[in-house]
Amino acid sequence: MNNEEYKALVAAIEDPNTGRPLGDAVRGVAVSDRRAAVDIRLAYPAACWRDELAGIVSERLQADGEVDAVTVDVDWQIPQHAVQGGLDPIEGVKNIIAVASGKGGVGKSTVSANLALALAAEGASVGVLDADIYGPSQPRMLGLKGGPETTENRRILPMRAHGLQVMSIGVLVESDQAMIWRGPMATQALQQMVSETLWEGLDYLIVDLPPGTGDIQLTLAQRIPVSAAVSVTTPQEVAIDDVRRAVAMFNKVKVPVLGVIENMSTHVCSSCGHEEAIFGTGGGARIAREAGLALLGQLPLEAAVGRSTDEGTPVVVAQPESASAQRFREIARRVAGRLSTQSREAKVRMPKIKITD
Repeated sequence: MNNEEYKALVAAIEDPNTGRPLGDAVRGVAVSDRRAAVDIRLAYPAACWRDELAGIVSERLQADGEVDAVTVDVDWQIPQHAVQGGLDPIEGVKNIIAVASGKGGVGKSTVSANLALALAAEGASVGVLDADIYGPSQPRMLGLKGGPETTENRRILPMRAHGLQVMSIGVLVESDQAMIWRGPMATQALQQMVSETLWEGLDYLIVDLPPGTGDIQLTLAQRIPVSAAVSVTTPQEVAIDDVRRAVAMFNKVKVPVLGVIENMSTHVCSSCGHEEAIFGTGGGARIAREAGLALLGQLPLEAAVGRSTDEGTPVVVAQPESASAQRFREIARRVAGRLSTQSREAKVRMPKIKITD
Protein backbone atom coordinates (compact mmCIF):
# COMPACT_ATOMS: atom_id res chain seq x y z
CA MET A 1 0.00 0.00 0.00
CA ASN A 2 1.16 3.56 -0.71
CA ASN A 3 0.78 6.59 1.54
CA GLU A 4 -2.56 7.65 0.03
CA GLU A 5 -4.01 4.19 0.55
CA TYR A 6 -2.87 4.21 4.17
CA LYS A 7 -4.38 7.66 4.60
CA ALA A 8 -7.71 6.43 3.20
CA LEU A 9 -7.55 3.49 5.63
CA VAL A 10 -7.19 5.85 8.62
CA ALA A 11 -9.75 8.32 7.27
CA ALA A 12 -12.37 5.54 7.20
CA ILE A 13 -12.09 4.96 10.97
CA GLU A 14 -15.40 5.83 12.65
CA ASP A 15 -15.20 8.72 15.11
CA PRO A 16 -17.71 8.03 17.92
CA ASN A 17 -17.75 11.69 18.91
CA THR A 18 -18.98 12.92 15.54
CA GLY A 19 -20.79 9.79 14.40
CA ARG A 20 -18.82 9.97 11.13
CA PRO A 21 -15.50 8.71 9.72
CA LEU A 22 -12.40 10.75 10.56
CA GLY A 23 -12.27 11.90 6.93
CA ASP A 24 -10.50 15.22 6.40
CA ALA A 25 -9.34 15.27 10.01
CA VAL A 26 -6.54 12.99 8.79
CA ARG A 27 -4.07 15.48 7.35
CA GLY A 28 -1.41 13.02 6.32
CA VAL A 29 0.03 9.50 6.65
CA ALA A 30 3.63 8.68 5.75
CA VAL A 31 4.96 5.11 5.78
CA SER A 32 8.65 4.26 5.35
CA ASP A 33 10.78 1.31 6.47
CA ARG A 34 7.81 -0.32 8.17
CA ARG A 35 7.24 2.79 10.29
CA ALA A 36 4.21 5.07 9.97
CA ALA A 37 3.64 8.68 11.02
CA VAL A 38 0.06 9.98 11.20
CA ASP A 39 -1.08 13.60 11.58
CA ILE A 40 -4.68 14.15 12.76
CA ARG A 41 -6.33 17.49 13.47
CA LEU A 42 -9.81 17.29 14.99
CA ALA A 43 -12.31 20.15 14.95
CA TYR A 44 -13.27 19.63 18.61
CA PRO A 45 -11.29 19.30 21.89
CA ALA A 46 -10.39 15.74 22.84
CA ALA A 47 -7.61 15.71 25.43
CA CYS A 48 -8.99 12.65 27.20
CA TRP A 49 -9.56 10.72 23.96
CA ARG A 50 -6.29 11.53 22.22
CA ASP A 51 -4.40 8.45 23.44
CA GLU A 52 -7.31 6.12 22.74
CA LEU A 53 -7.62 7.45 19.19
CA ALA A 54 -3.88 7.01 18.67
CA GLY A 55 -4.22 3.41 19.81
CA ILE A 56 -7.10 2.75 17.40
CA VAL A 57 -5.13 4.23 14.48
CA SER A 58 -2.02 2.23 15.36
CA GLU A 59 -3.98 -1.01 15.55
CA ARG A 60 -5.63 -0.35 12.19
CA LEU A 61 -2.30 0.37 10.43
CA GLN A 62 -0.55 -2.63 11.96
CA ALA A 63 -3.37 -5.05 11.12
CA ASP A 64 -1.92 -6.11 7.74
CA GLY A 65 1.53 -6.87 9.19
CA GLU A 66 3.35 -4.41 6.91
CA VAL A 67 3.83 -1.72 9.58
CA ASP A 68 5.70 -2.39 12.83
CA ALA A 69 5.63 1.01 14.56
CA VAL A 70 3.20 3.93 14.39
CA THR A 71 3.54 7.49 15.65
CA VAL A 72 0.24 9.38 15.86
CA ASP A 73 0.06 13.13 16.41
CA VAL A 74 -3.45 14.26 17.45
CA ASP A 75 -4.35 17.90 18.02
CA TRP A 76 -7.40 20.10 17.40
CA GLN A 77 -8.44 23.46 16.06
CA ILE A 78 -11.95 24.61 16.94
CA PRO A 79 -13.67 26.54 14.13
CA GLN A 80 -16.48 29.06 14.29
CA HIS A 81 -19.77 27.60 13.11
CA ALA A 82 -22.67 29.21 11.29
CA VAL A 83 -25.53 30.69 13.28
CA GLN A 84 -29.23 31.10 12.61
CA GLY A 85 -30.88 33.81 10.56
CA GLY A 86 -27.73 35.51 9.33
CA LEU A 87 -27.00 36.95 12.80
CA ASP A 88 -23.49 38.23 13.48
CA PRO A 89 -21.45 36.17 15.96
CA ILE A 90 -20.72 37.72 19.36
CA GLU A 91 -17.31 39.35 19.75
CA GLY A 92 -14.94 37.03 21.60
CA VAL A 93 -17.16 33.94 21.17
CA LYS A 94 -16.75 31.34 18.44
CA ASN A 95 -19.75 29.15 19.25
CA ILE A 96 -22.80 29.48 21.50
CA ILE A 97 -24.39 26.21 22.64
CA ALA A 98 -27.79 26.44 24.33
CA VAL A 99 -28.66 23.85 26.97
CA ALA A 100 -32.43 23.57 27.15
CA SER A 101 -35.16 21.53 28.77
CA GLY A 102 -38.88 21.49 28.21
CA LYS A 103 -39.61 21.44 31.95
CA GLY A 104 -37.91 22.20 35.26
CA GLY A 105 -36.45 19.70 37.69
CA VAL A 106 -34.43 17.66 35.19
CA GLY A 107 -31.00 18.89 36.36
CA LYS A 108 -30.32 21.13 33.38
CA SER A 109 -28.23 23.67 35.31
CA THR A 110 -26.11 20.93 36.87
CA VAL A 111 -25.57 19.47 33.40
CA SER A 112 -24.70 22.91 31.99
CA ALA A 113 -22.06 23.61 34.64
CA ASN A 114 -20.43 20.21 34.35
CA LEU A 115 -20.64 20.22 30.54
CA ALA A 116 -18.78 23.55 30.44
CA LEU A 117 -16.11 22.28 32.84
CA ALA A 118 -15.78 19.04 30.86
CA LEU A 119 -15.23 20.96 27.61
CA ALA A 120 -12.56 23.00 29.36
CA ALA A 121 -10.93 19.82 30.68
CA GLU A 122 -10.85 18.49 27.12
CA GLY A 123 -8.84 21.53 26.00
CA ALA A 124 -11.29 24.31 25.04
CA SER A 125 -11.73 27.88 26.25
CA VAL A 126 -15.25 27.95 27.72
CA GLY A 127 -17.74 30.38 29.22
CA VAL A 128 -21.12 30.01 30.90
CA LEU A 129 -24.05 32.39 30.54
CA ASP A 130 -26.80 31.85 33.09
CA ALA A 131 -29.90 32.85 31.09
CA ASP A 132 -32.37 31.96 33.84
CA ILE A 133 -33.24 35.53 34.79
CA TYR A 134 -35.86 34.58 37.39
CA GLY A 135 -33.95 31.75 39.07
CA PRO A 136 -30.20 31.92 38.40
CA SER A 137 -28.34 28.83 39.67
CA GLN A 138 -24.83 29.16 38.27
CA PRO A 139 -23.43 31.61 40.88
CA ARG A 140 -23.98 29.01 43.62
CA MET A 141 -23.06 26.01 41.47
CA LEU A 142 -19.77 27.57 40.37
CA GLY A 143 -18.98 29.20 43.70
CA LEU A 144 -19.08 32.83 42.52
CA LYS A 145 -18.56 35.53 45.14
CA GLY A 146 -19.08 39.29 44.79
CA GLY A 147 -19.89 41.08 41.56
CA PRO A 148 -18.19 41.71 38.21
CA GLU A 149 -15.97 44.64 37.32
CA THR A 150 -16.60 46.96 34.38
CA THR A 151 -14.32 48.67 31.90
CA GLU A 152 -14.14 52.42 31.19
CA ASN A 153 -16.55 52.01 28.28
CA ARG A 154 -19.06 50.16 30.51
CA ARG A 155 -18.36 46.65 29.26
CA ILE A 156 -18.84 43.95 31.91
CA LEU A 157 -15.87 41.72 32.69
CA PRO A 158 -17.01 38.11 33.15
CA MET A 159 -16.52 36.45 36.52
CA ARG A 160 -13.99 33.63 36.73
CA ALA A 161 -14.62 30.20 38.23
CA HIS A 162 -12.63 26.98 37.81
CA GLY A 163 -11.12 28.30 34.57
CA LEU A 164 -14.47 29.37 33.12
CA GLN A 165 -15.71 32.83 32.19
CA VAL A 166 -19.16 33.27 33.75
CA MET A 167 -21.96 35.81 33.67
CA SER A 168 -25.33 35.65 35.44
CA ILE A 169 -28.01 38.06 36.61
CA GLY A 170 -27.30 36.46 39.98
CA VAL A 171 -23.99 38.37 40.29
CA LEU A 172 -25.55 41.67 39.19
CA VAL A 173 -28.30 41.83 41.85
CA GLU A 174 -28.55 40.90 45.52
CA SER A 175 -29.07 37.17 46.06
CA ASP A 176 -32.33 37.74 47.98
CA GLN A 177 -33.78 40.21 45.46
CA ALA A 178 -36.87 38.93 43.66
CA MET A 179 -36.76 39.45 39.88
CA ILE A 180 -40.32 40.74 39.42
CA TRP A 181 -39.91 41.57 35.73
CA ARG A 182 -42.25 41.20 32.83
CA GLY A 183 -41.07 39.33 29.74
CA PRO A 184 -39.61 42.31 27.80
CA MET A 185 -37.44 43.34 30.77
CA ALA A 186 -36.13 39.80 31.19
CA THR A 187 -35.31 39.42 27.51
CA GLN A 188 -33.55 42.80 27.46
CA ALA A 189 -31.46 41.71 30.45
CA LEU A 190 -30.46 38.55 28.58
CA GLN A 191 -29.43 40.48 25.47
CA GLN A 192 -27.41 42.94 27.54
CA MET A 193 -25.57 40.17 29.38
CA VAL A 194 -24.63 38.54 26.08
CA SER A 195 -23.61 41.66 24.16
CA GLU A 196 -22.16 43.84 26.92
CA THR A 197 -20.02 41.18 28.56
CA LEU A 198 -16.41 41.31 27.39
CA TRP A 199 -15.95 37.65 26.54
CA GLU A 200 -12.33 36.77 25.80
CA GLY A 201 -11.39 34.18 23.18
CA LEU A 202 -14.09 31.60 23.92
CA ASP A 203 -14.35 28.46 21.83
CA TYR A 204 -17.73 27.71 23.40
CA LEU A 205 -20.23 29.74 25.42
CA ILE A 206 -22.64 27.41 27.22
CA VAL A 207 -26.01 29.09 27.78
CA ASP A 208 -28.03 27.65 30.66
CA LEU A 209 -31.59 28.38 29.56
CA PRO A 210 -34.60 28.48 31.88
CA PRO A 211 -37.02 25.57 31.37
CA GLY A 212 -39.81 25.84 28.84
CA THR A 213 -40.33 27.61 25.53
CA GLY A 214 -41.20 31.16 26.57
CA ASP A 215 -39.86 34.68 26.00
CA ILE A 216 -36.27 33.99 27.09
CA GLN A 217 -35.92 30.93 24.84
CA LEU A 218 -37.44 32.73 21.84
CA THR A 219 -35.17 35.75 22.35
CA LEU A 220 -32.13 33.53 22.41
CA ALA A 221 -33.30 31.60 19.36
CA GLN A 222 -34.19 34.69 17.30
CA ARG A 223 -31.77 37.45 18.35
CA ILE A 224 -28.66 35.80 19.75
CA PRO A 225 -26.32 33.89 17.39
CA VAL A 226 -26.61 30.28 18.53
CA SER A 227 -24.55 27.58 16.83
CA ALA A 228 -26.54 24.66 18.25
CA ALA A 229 -28.60 23.38 21.17
CA VAL A 230 -28.81 20.27 23.31
CA SER A 231 -31.85 19.10 25.26
CA VAL A 232 -31.78 17.63 28.76
CA THR A 233 -34.45 15.19 29.88
CA THR A 234 -35.15 12.45 32.40
CA PRO A 235 -36.53 9.02 31.46
CA GLN A 236 -40.07 9.91 32.58
CA GLU A 237 -42.78 10.34 29.95
CA VAL A 238 -43.81 13.77 31.31
CA ALA A 239 -40.27 15.08 30.71
CA ILE A 240 -40.06 13.50 27.27
CA ASP A 241 -43.25 15.22 26.13
CA ASP A 242 -41.66 18.58 26.94
CA VAL A 243 -38.49 17.69 25.02
CA ARG A 244 -40.61 17.36 21.90
CA ARG A 245 -41.80 20.96 22.32
CA ALA A 246 -38.30 22.29 22.95
CA VAL A 247 -36.89 20.51 19.89
CA ALA A 248 -39.79 21.75 17.76
CA MET A 249 -39.08 25.34 18.83
CA PHE A 250 -35.42 25.13 17.86
CA ASN A 251 -36.30 23.51 14.56
CA LYS A 252 -38.66 26.37 13.72
CA VAL A 253 -35.98 29.01 14.27
CA LYS A 254 -33.34 26.99 12.38
CA VAL A 255 -31.09 26.23 15.35
CA PRO A 256 -29.69 22.69 14.98
CA VAL A 257 -30.26 20.38 17.95
CA LEU A 258 -27.21 18.18 18.48
CA GLY A 259 -28.93 15.59 20.62
CA VAL A 260 -30.46 14.59 23.92
CA ILE A 261 -28.80 14.14 27.31
CA GLU A 262 -30.71 11.83 29.63
CA ASN A 263 -30.15 12.86 33.25
CA MET A 264 -31.10 10.75 36.28
CA SER A 265 -31.12 7.64 34.11
CA THR A 266 -30.40 5.52 37.15
CA HIS A 267 -29.95 6.05 40.88
CA VAL A 268 -26.61 5.03 42.35
CA CYS A 269 -26.81 4.13 46.05
CA SER A 270 -24.12 6.04 47.96
CA SER A 271 -23.88 3.20 50.51
CA CYS A 272 -23.67 0.05 48.42
CA GLY A 273 -23.21 1.32 44.87
CA HIS A 274 -26.31 -0.47 43.58
CA GLU A 275 -27.63 1.16 40.41
CA GLU A 276 -31.37 1.16 39.75
CA ALA A 277 -33.57 2.77 37.07
CA ILE A 278 -36.08 4.34 39.47
CA PHE A 279 -37.56 6.66 36.82
CA GLY A 280 -37.94 4.00 34.14
CA THR A 281 -35.70 3.19 31.19
CA GLY A 282 -35.33 4.04 27.54
CA GLY A 283 -37.05 7.44 27.57
CA GLY A 284 -34.07 9.45 26.34
CA ALA A 285 -33.26 6.91 23.64
CA ARG A 286 -36.87 6.85 22.48
CA ILE A 287 -37.26 10.62 22.12
CA ALA A 288 -33.87 10.84 20.41
CA ARG A 289 -34.94 8.15 17.96
CA GLU A 290 -38.32 9.78 17.31
CA ALA A 291 -36.74 13.19 16.69
CA GLY A 292 -33.88 11.79 14.61
CA LEU A 293 -31.32 12.99 17.16
CA ALA A 294 -28.32 11.44 18.87
CA LEU A 295 -28.51 10.24 22.47
CA LEU A 296 -25.44 12.11 23.69
CA GLY A 297 -25.21 10.26 26.97
CA GLN A 298 -26.92 9.08 30.13
CA LEU A 299 -26.12 10.41 33.60
CA PRO A 300 -26.95 8.81 36.95
CA LEU A 301 -28.76 10.40 39.88
CA GLU A 302 -25.86 10.45 42.32
CA ALA A 303 -25.55 12.20 45.68
CA ALA A 304 -21.99 13.35 44.98
CA VAL A 305 -23.05 15.22 41.84
CA GLY A 306 -25.73 17.26 43.62
CA ARG A 307 -23.61 17.84 46.70
CA SER A 308 -20.62 19.10 44.72
CA THR A 309 -22.69 21.70 42.85
CA ASP A 310 -24.28 22.90 46.08
CA GLU A 311 -20.76 23.45 47.41
CA GLY A 312 -19.71 25.46 44.33
CA THR A 313 -17.30 22.85 42.97
CA PRO A 314 -19.06 20.63 40.39
CA VAL A 315 -18.07 16.99 40.19
CA VAL A 316 -15.95 17.41 37.04
CA VAL A 317 -13.46 19.47 39.05
CA ALA A 318 -14.22 18.11 42.55
CA GLN A 319 -13.74 14.45 41.56
CA PRO A 320 -12.21 14.49 38.06
CA GLU A 321 -11.43 10.75 38.06
CA SER A 322 -14.91 9.67 39.17
CA ALA A 323 -17.25 7.74 36.90
CA SER A 324 -19.66 10.70 36.77
CA ALA A 325 -16.92 13.14 35.74
CA GLN A 326 -15.79 10.77 33.01
CA ARG A 327 -19.37 10.50 31.71
CA PHE A 328 -19.59 14.29 31.53
CA ARG A 329 -16.32 14.43 29.57
CA GLU A 330 -17.58 11.77 27.17
CA ILE A 331 -20.79 13.75 26.63
CA ALA A 332 -18.79 16.96 26.16
CA ARG A 333 -16.73 15.36 23.39
CA ARG A 334 -19.90 14.17 21.68
CA VAL A 335 -21.51 17.60 21.90
CA ALA A 336 -18.43 19.33 20.49
CA GLY A 337 -17.84 16.54 17.98
CA ARG A 338 -21.34 16.75 16.54
CA LEU A 339 -21.13 20.53 16.43
CA SER A 340 -17.94 20.15 14.40
CA THR A 341 -19.97 18.51 11.62
CA GLN A 342 -22.25 21.55 11.28
CA SER A 343 -21.77 24.28 8.66
CA ARG A 344 -18.96 26.71 9.37
CA GLU A 345 -19.16 30.48 9.51
CA ALA A 346 -18.69 31.73 5.95
CA LYS A 347 -18.86 35.47 6.51
CA VAL A 348 -15.75 37.43 5.68
CA ARG A 349 -15.11 40.22 8.14
CA MET A 350 -13.62 43.15 6.31
CA PRO A 351 -11.63 45.71 8.29
CA LYS A 352 -13.29 49.04 8.93
CA ILE A 353 -11.81 51.76 6.78
CA LYS A 354 -11.98 55.35 7.92
CA ILE A 355 -11.20 58.09 5.40
CA THR A 356 -10.03 61.42 6.74
CA ASP A 357 -8.85 64.56 5.06
